[in-house]
Amino acid sequence: MLVNFLQKQVEQEPPREADGRFGKGKSGNPAGRPAGRRNNATLISEALFDAEAATLTRRAIDLALDGNATALRLCLQRLLAPRRERPVGFALPPIENAGDIVTAMAAVTAAVADGTLSPSDAYALSQTVDTFLRAIDARDVERRLQRLESADAARR
Repeated sequence: MLVNFLQKQVEQEPPREADGRFGKGKSGNPAGRPAGRRNNATLISEALFDAEAATLTRRAIDLALDGNATALRLCLQRLLAPRRERPVGFALPPIENAGDIVTAMAAVTAAVADGTLSPSDAYALSQTVDTFLRAIDARDVERRLQRLESADAARR
């Protein structure tokens, strides 16, 4: 009976690779972990923390108020959200060809001078303009190559 059971298990088991691991898409548990299921250790640690959250928070605040720099930093990090990039209210002039880059960069420089853009925002925009310039150059090279190939084919 046990032999039959083990034989069925071996027959049902997905094939393994030479190194003993299951092949891609053929795990030992095809159903896998249910979607949204969290790790048991995480669930336990969250439950323990939730039970003591108020006490720990009060203690951190007391330490921060007593001058503990680490506790103060922890409290401030919880109060202030991490800084994220914000949208820039600046309309970059349209860029159709390489000659338009000068106009665009002049507008970026003027926006920094009048305070509309910060220097870091201007740098990010200039990197975008530079990438756009490379795309224009690549497009132009492709067009020239196609024209040369067409002219070469017409001569034959």
